[in-house]
Amino acid sequence: MTKNITNFIATLVLAIVLSLFLPWWSIMTAALATALFIPLKRAAVFFVPFLAILVFWAGFSFFLSSANDFILAKKISQLLELGGNPYLLILVTGVVGGLAAGIAAIFGKQLIMLTKS
Repeated sequence: MTKNITNFIATLVLAIVLSLFLPWWSIMTAALATALFIPLKRAAVFFVPFLAILVFWAGFSFFLSSANDFILAKKISQLLELGGNPYLLILVTGVVGGLAAGIAAIFGKQLIMLTKS
């Protein structure tokens, strides 16, 4: 359990730091790095980075959108046929980021398994 929490926090912190300097794909680099250095077992390999980035992206999206009263988020959610619901758009944003991070973490786990053989 402590490895899960450590990986979650490390992924979150590394993603925040890398996001300051790199584009959106830096979250995948953070998830890959933490999967290499803090290995997890079974489904936690995917779900821990997934949840870390979901929290990061959803929180950051909410923070940015609340500054302008969700005007842009409402318009984008109408374009994506989400019924004009900005909160649903924030959730979708978090899930997309989480999927990218989870897949990158699985790749990191596969790299560990490849080098051990």
